[in-house]
Amino acid sequence: MKEIVDLLQEKNLIFKSLKPIDVKELGSRKKINLYLGVNLKKYYACIIHISKKSRILRKEAMELMEFHLKLEAYNDSKINKKYIYIEAPLCSKAKALLEENKWIVWHHNIEQQSLTNTTN
Repeated sequence: MKEIVDLLQEKNLIFKSLKPIDVKELGSRKKINLYLGVNLKKYYACIIHISKKSRILRKEAMELMEFHLKLEAYNDSKINKKYIYIEAPLCSKAKALLEENKWIVWHHNIEQQSLTNTTN
């Protein structure tokens, strides 16, 4: 959670409350971190953090977007802001799909970072 808080601080996003949500409660077995935050204007925000080695394709992006709807039903309120922090290779079509659906995508490719470290 510290990593997400640091990222949000870096992006100048301040939340009154930020609580982790267990994805098992939403009926999923995916290995992602899901957070529900309330910003200073009292709007809810959905924050998804995913970190893995394999590429995220369009199909998986659609599955990740469904978490927003499940979280709205779980919390019984509308969630206006949607953020996703991806630490994995990301398909350009998946990124475009997320952005078309008003998700704010923060992408950090682990694979590129490890390649630059080995070439130095």
